[in-house]
Amino acid sequence: MSDFVGGNRNSRGVKRLAFLAFAGIGLALIATSFVLLLDDPSDSWLIAGVGVVCAAALELTWVRVGAVAHRSPMISLPVLALPALAPTLSLPVSAGLIALGVLLAILIESGRASVALYSAGLQGAGALAAIGLFTWFGAGGLPILVGVAAASVGYVFFIIATEVLRRRFVAGPLGRRSGGRPLSPFRVLLVLVGTVLVTVTAAHWSVVGLPFLVEVTNTLDAVIVLFALMIVASVVKVSTVMAVMRHRLAGMVAATSALAADPATGPSGRVTPTSPATTGIGATSGTAITSAADNTYPAASAADATPEPEPGSPAAVTDLLRRVVADAIGAESVIVRSEPAQPGEISMLLPLAGAIGPDQYIVARRDAMDGAFTGNDRRALQALATTAEMVVRARRNIAGLTLRANTDPLTSLPNYGAFQEALANINDHRDYSEALAVLFIDLDEFKRLNDRFGHQTGDEVLRELGRRLSAVVRPNDVVARVGGDEFVIILTHLASLAEAKSIAERILVVSGEPMLIGQTTHSPIISVGLAYSAHRETDVNQLVQDADRSMLAIKKSRRRGGPSKESSLNISSHRSSQMNDIIAHAIDEDLLELAFQPIVSLVTGQIWAFEALVRYTDPDLGPLSPPSIVEKAKGLGRLDAMTRQVAVKAMAAAADFRLIEPRVVCMTINVEAGQILPERVGNYIEELADRYPGISLCLELNERSMTKVTPAIRAQADRLRDLGMMIALDDYGSQDSSVDALVRMPMDILKIDRSLVDDLDDIRQREVLTALQGFGDNLEYSMIVEGVENDAMANHLSALGIRSAQGFHYGVPESFEKTLSRLELYGARAVVPRLGITLVS
Repeated sequence: MSDFVGGNRNSRGVKRLAFLAFAGIGLALIATSFVLLLDDPSDSWLIAGVGVVCAAALELTWVRVGAVAHRSPMISLPVLALPALAPTLSLPVSAGLIALGVLLAILIESGRASVALYSAGLQGAGALAAIGLFTWFGAGGLPILVGVAAASVGYVFFIIATEVLRRRFVAGPLGRRSGGRPLSPFRVLLVLVGTVLVTVTAAHWSVVGLPFLVEVTNTLDAVIVLFALMIVASVVKVSTVMAVMRHRLAGMVAATSALAADPATGPSGRVTPTSPATTGIGATSGTAITSAADNTYPAASAADATPEPEPGSPAAVTDLLRRVVADAIGAESVIVRSEPAQPGEISMLLPLAGAIGPDQYIVARRDAMDGAFTGNDRRALQALATTAEMVVRARRNIAGLTLRANTDPLTSLPNYGAFQEALANINDHRDYSEALAVLFIDLDEFKRLNDRFGHQTGDEVLRELGRRLSAVVRPNDVVARVGGDEFVIILTHLASLAEAKSIAERILVVSGEPMLIGQTTHSPIISVGLAYSAHRETDVNQLVQDADRSMLAIKKSRRRGGPSKESSLNISSHRSSQMNDIIAHAIDEDLLELAFQPIVSLVTGQIWAFEALVRYTDPDLGPLSPPSIVEKAKGLGRLDAMTRQVAVKAMAAAADFRLIEPRVVCMTINVEAGQILPERVGNYIEELADRYPGISLCLELNERSMTKVTPAIRAQADRLRDLGMMIALDDYGSQDSSVDALVRMPMDILKIDRSLVDDLDDIRQREVLTALQGFGDNLEYSMIVEGVENDAMANHLSALGIRSAQGFHYGVPESFEKTLSRLELYGARAVVPRLGITLVS
């Protein structure tokens, strides 16, 4: 810490010394120029006035010599006026006039005398360095224009070196930790060449005269050259301002969009809950963030690190506001602190910050030599802060409405809708082997209590029961009121039914304890139905119904003379569905089988590919429905494991098929679009395809999964295609198909669903197929028509120019052994005698 403080003191000392040195140089040059001008003729004063204005115009025309906006040096080139002034005025006078022009320009632009004095001194010192080089080269007998060029180069290097050193040793932590190269070699070279060309041209015209037919005086020559420089500077300045305005407009649009977007929504599309109590704007005081031009921010020490704000929280909105402000208005840093802007900064009071603590300001800062903030910058900051306020208010309102919509007003517990959503979410995101239970609770004799003691007493009993239920469960459990006298509890992270029963029995004891309402003591009696789920459910509502039925069984028992003076628990016989266990076992033990259906060429009449389809036959239930297998595997979190098993078996089978019939060159398998990502099955498929170089693996993506295609999925599809795999869009033309699906994903094959070819005598179907075929030819993908069941359909398709087909006409899906037998008997023939092999579906 002492080193840091000492470093700050040293920095302030260097800064003060540099300011005094350059301010002294600037004031001395200005004073000298006035003294020397007193004895000059009146036309010298005219040139001096024009020179001051020209130097001021050139000073306001900034040139950046680094690649990173607002974080690399900017220089101006008022020295360009020196060659026009020198032939008429002395060199010291010219340097003083340049310093005066710079001083006036900075004072008018920023109103900061310290910055103006430093800039005037810097440019004056640069002019003196240029004059020194020019005099030295002239003394050596070199041509004047060579001396002018050398002086220009020396001036540029002096200014750039001074600014780099100032940023390094004086500008503070942000200047030293900004990252990236401080200079762009290309930009520096461009500035050097431009400066040399302009100064040499100005010097030439000032000495030999302008290229006019009519001769004019040297004074007029100098004035014209100075005016020409002012015009050029004005054009460059206007162009720069227009570019800045376009950038600010684009930044404002992007910033407004970013602030208006809901940061509580993560990549998964699920909303992250946000506490409605934290709906102000606030941030850690002094948190800094630099311009996002290159997405590089100052490094922070571990001690300075702050936790990532919760998505959707006020701190997250403030953090986002700092980022968009940095990019929209252009700033070296944007911080949030309790003090308003200091010189060289602009600030805005953070809206709503006072509601949760002391006032906080969002403060934007630029380097002193990077151009002052303008009124437009201040208005942009105000607009973004106002937008953030509107976003926070809207989010608070939405959070409040959502809370009210999902909360029971009497007990403040979640209501039935919130319970259903929570149960579905817990079931969908639990591990397959993680158990849960639903308790359905009914308060017995509640109507009689209401009739006898009044609704106010009944309401208080319900409130107290809700409090007791909430107190007895564990932190991850959910308690909700779902009806007049009915509550439900979701018990999560259970290891066994015995654990669920133990918690339920504790609920019975705690809920049945006497409660004093007014002057009367009540001993609630409840009926509890428990349904236990050992594995993830495909229909979680069945679990609720089973718990409800178990609870109703207690009430029926009481009406038939069962125990009526004590709370009771009834455990449902519900277990996770048998189908879940069967599919999980089949996948875990690698018991799935495949069937293969041929894909044929209508041009050659030969099989060129097979589609691998998953099959499983349970010893007790018999063959299971393939769609059911896929759906259950997805619900059980085993879809990727199943896909890997299908892929490896399919490619191994394809290799065996190819040994018998080399014209079989492709094997297709069915996957969902999201599965092709590397972290799911993408990497596995890449390695698998490498093992079988002679066989093309085609991934058939069902159209339903295409609605959630992300840029990452599209990029992965392109990568797989580059590696030699093919992408197909399956079942196009089925329900919910759209043209959008044809362009959403890179693909090689479009598979037409049977619903588009079930009546090829209909001209509309034929026209649709023709259009899709033409579309495919233009976009360079092939088309396969599914559902071809007879020779007439095949002839129709051939006449329409369709080149590939699939369907029962060419063969139903067969086991590996039967497919191998077919190839041995008939080779790649598309149509074979039905009696030759046994066809089973």
